[in-house]
Amino acid sequence: MKETVWKWTARSAGAAILSGLALTGSAFAQDAGEVAAYVDNSYLFLISGMVVMFMAAGFCMLEVGLVRSKNAATQSVKNIMIYSVAGIMVYLVGYHLIYPAGDWMIPGVLAGFNVWSEGDRAALSDAGYAPASDWYFQMVFVATAASVVSGTVAERVKLLPFMIFTAVLTGFIYPIQASWQWGGGWLSELGFSDFAGSTLVHSTGGWAALVGAIILGPRAGKYVDGKVNPMPGSNIPLAALGTFILWLGWFGFNGGSQLAAGTAEDINAVSIIFANTNLAAAGGVVAAAILTPIFFKKMDPTIVMNGAIGGLVAITAEPLAPALWESILIGAVGGAIIVFFVPLLDKLKIDDVVGAIPAHLVAGIFGTLVVAWNGGDIVAQATGVVAIGAFVIVTSAVTWLLLKFTIGIRCSEEEEMEGIDKVELGLEAYPEFSK
Repeated sequence: MKETVWKWTARSAGAAILSGLALTGSAFAQDAGEVAAYVDNSYLFLISGMVVMFMAAGFCMLEVGLVRSKNAATQSVKNIMIYSVAGIMVYLVGYHLIYPAGDWMIPGVLAGFNVWSEGDRAALSDAGYAPASDWYFQMVFVATAASVVSGTVAERVKLLPFMIFTAVLTGFIYPIQASWQWGGGWLSELGFSDFAGSTLVHSTGGWAALVGAIILGPRAGKYVDGKVNPMPGSNIPLAALGTFILWLGWFGFNGGSQLAAGTAEDINAVSIIFANTNLAAAGGVVAAAILTPIFFKKMDPTIVMNGAIGGLVAITAEPLAPALWESILIGAVGGAIIVFFVPLLDKLKIDDVVGAIPAHLVAGIFGTLVVAWNGGDIVAQATGVVAIGAFVIVTSAVTWLLLKFTIGIRCSEEEEMEGIDKVELGLEAYPEFSK
């Protein structure tokens, strides 16, 4: 009897629901579609954000592999701290500076300083995705820019001033210039285009790294009597692992920047972005592998690895519009940039330990300008490159110099020779091997 009643009740309820749907079917379908798109868009941010977060491990492994063993532990802890400091600073001030939501102190240039608020947890955001998913996605981007600086100034910078600089970069320098484009600021109105951040992320980190390297000066013994003394990294296989992790992370970096996955058109776009991103990296590797034996007599594995990164950075400004063959060419130029600019920095006595300046700054500039190949405005692109470069150079220089003349930014030559691991941390990454 109970079973019969339950079945009747269930059938009656189902009939009532179907009857209601027949009367309001189009409205129901529309609401269901909106919710489904909302969920898909939010998942794109969340999954892509997790993949981009894994890039922090990639930077860590790459840097640890390319520094000498006596500094490996310091690079490890620096990268963990970078990610942590970036997260807190983006929460405190950075996110609202990037996305002012109409709250501009100086319209189009400088937003108001407010802490990010998650809003109503139960409501659907008008933006079409969960607000916290976008916050998380943007936060991992900010951490990426700071990681660029870490490798360049490695092996001679003190840990505390570096972390203070990281806080300034992730809380203020990066967010302000990013708002000019992604926050609807003056560069956006000008027609500047930077899909996933060749300039806004990578060149910004590259400019900050360049200024830091110049103010810090080269490592002791790097340039002596007009000669460049090579200082090989401690673990090339680990650097290769870092390269592969970064390569993987770029699919979230570029693919997630489509910002939507709720329609067939959006998911097709994400797929094209994946393919273009992958081929650009491949083009960068092959170009570097071909050119290094020509100019250096032997293939240089560190330059070949950075060739992948140069290709990835180059395609980041516009990974959707190019044809697949165009992506290979764009990536190949990014790889060639590494080959030519690594020795140029040495001639200028600018000590970039991991080659981040050519890979992120120079390839980022190229990638931003080459957007004009697929319909971008070259004047707007060049304006963005120059404006952001000038802003980051000035603000980074002020920050580095303030730190230099207050708490100091560089280890002594004696400490540098002993190794920063012992000086800053009191331990070594590979104690058994050093003994």
